[in-house]
Amino acid sequence: MSRRSRFPRRLIDTSASWFRTLVMLLAAIIIGSCAAILLTKLSPQVAEITGEHTASGPAADALDALKVDDGAKPAGYDRDLFGFRKTDANNDGCDVREDILARDLTDVTYKYRGSCIVAGGVLHDPYTGKTIRFTRGVRTSSAVQIDHVVALENAWRSGAFAWDASKRYAFANDPYNLLAVDGPANQAKGSASAAYWLPTNSAYRCEYVARQIGVKAKYSLSVTSNEKTAMQAVLHTCPAQEIPQS
Repeated sequence: MSRRSRFPRRLIDTSASWFRTLVMLLAAIIIGSCAAILLTKLSPQVAEITGEHTASGPAADALDALKVDDGAKPAGYDRDLFGFRKTDANNDGCDVREDILARDLTDVTYKYRGSCIVAGGVLHDPYTGKTIRFTRGVRTSSAVQIDHVVALENAWRSGAFAWDASKRYAFANDPYNLLAVDGPANQAKGSASAAYWLPTNSAYRCEYVARQIGVKAKYSLSVTSNEKTAMQAVLHTCPAQEIPQS
């Protein structure tokens, strides 16, 4: 003969029903939150209503001051027109790649005593968050590349097509627009604006977008509507973001 349960069946059924209700309620909350996030990504109208694309603060104010231009972009872009690495602003005998490596890497070593050619160092990559040990060599140098924060082709479409050669050279070799970064991340970015590419390291996105805005302000370059919206979505998360000064 089976032993009878010490708990009344009605109490057991009530507890089970309460537990099922709680699980269903939690599931509904999670699904609803995910759906809301997904809708803001898929629908610009929903994003505007929820305020995802509103931003305030110094960087957002600087963004608002930039010209918005969605017009047809002129053909004729050629990277060589910008003369990257063809100048030596500090007259040390090295091009700007060596200057940026020396600035952005830690534990820097040089090819020989008195040389400005960087032989090795450690990069704490802002785009991926990875730590990269750089060693100069045919097969290893590409692990760290120098990125134009505002890509040269993006600059061309944003107004640089109308510049003379001296201004294009100044832009392409301006340390303010250059960062030593993870090589594969730089390749993945290509010439994309913030509307199509952002660093995988989310902690750096606000500073990245703010630097792009700073570069565009410095050189009076425009943004597209999509580019501005993407920048606002990033700056929405960091209302105190300043424009980098150097």
